[in-house]
Amino acid sequence: MRARDIFRPTEILLPDFSRVDGTRWATVACDQYTSQPDYWERVARFVGDAPSSLQLMLPELYLSESDSRIPQIHRAMEKALDGLLIPYPNSMILVERTQADGRVRRGIVGAIDLEAYDFRAGAVSPIRATEGTVLERIPPRVRIRRNAPLEMPHVILLFDDPRDTVFGSLLSARASLPLLYDFDLMENGGHLRGYRLDADRQAALTDALDTLTEGQGSNPLLFAVGDGNHSLATAKTAYEEGKAGLGADAARSHPARYALVEIENIHDPALDFEPIYRVVFDVDSAAFLADFTAYAKAQAGSAAAQEICAVTASGDRVIPIPSPVYQLPVATLQAFLDSRAPLTVDYIHGEDALRSLATRPNAVGFLFRGMEKSALFPAILADGALPRKTFSMGHAHDKRFYVECRRIR
Repeated sequence: MRARDIFRPTEILLPDFSRVDGTRWATVACDQYTSQPDYWERVARFVGDAPSSLQLMLPELYLSESDSRIPQIHRAMEKALDGLLIPYPNSMILVERTQADGRVRRGIVGAIDLEAYDFRAGAVSPIRATEGTVLERIPPRVRIRRNAPLEMPHVILLFDDPRDTVFGSLLSARASLPLLYDFDLMENGGHLRGYRLDADRQAALTDALDTLTEGQGSNPLLFAVGDGNHSLATAKTAYEEGKAGLGADAARSHPARYALVEIENIHDPALDFEPIYRVVFDVDSAAFLADFTAYAKAQAGSAAAQEICAVTASGDRVIPIPSPVYQLPVATLQAFLDSRAPLTVDYIHGEDALRSLATRPNAVGFLFRGMEKSALFPAILADGALPRKTFSMGHAHDKRFYVECRRIR
């Protein structure tokens, strides 16, 4: 498949930002702050009754309330389609995100063909998962998507463009592009601008993407999922479910065949890879740490030595792993946690948040060194998907905010 068949323009829906407050409209991805209800309560107070993407999504903190919340979300989507959202046909959007640290990260919003994506282990599709997919996390999300008339993207796909051939010409031309939105993001999220690409620049973009996979052989990797792996897996699962009911011919032109995403260059200087830490709850902290220490000592692999810092209410403790089996500390830790399942584990972005949670009674947090982003594409091409929740792109407040919408039925 060529890039133009994999990543394409689509009808994008946006509110009229001359009448809608963009700062209240845009909310952070649903899979953030899952152990911090105060964040979402604060957002709800700030939004109030204003039109907001908050009304169109379910923070994963509230997954246990899905039965009552999902029908409300679907009704809010139908209401948004009744005059709030403006269609922009055949569109791609150049996004400039000024982060809280002042750096500017760039991406393009468009639609990907889900036929080109496979999240299963060993996949050789043009779009692949970077990390193992937790299949149990998909059904609750499918319930939300199944009858939803809209989708909003927080999926970010990465492409490997060290010479910046894809964005180079676009950035010099953006002053001539129509500005679709320009506003501050809430909760230390920075600032967001979006420019609409014309047909010529869309074609130049996909032509440049085509050159990135030259020399990769018969199963080239164009995009690796950087953020939103489970959301994209949900879109794929819902599409396959619908295709089984509609039949292949009808599904070929159905809007659910496509998913709205943002694509970014992995070499963007403003794009950081941050480790995703782990906190284990409801355990005897001392006994659990002793168990992990023995596990680490017993490793008999050939990878370079590692260390992991355990955080509890009693303080920090560095645990050496002299001869790990796995190349990454997170893989060593995840293998241990999986071997002790079932456990109550949360995946945390940021050291401060981890320390706040890990110092609770009967909790243990784990800090470790993350991977270099330049290693991602070679690792996937060589070994396939990494352990789940290996890395995060930036801090929680730098994650993608919901802005654009698209019809999926």
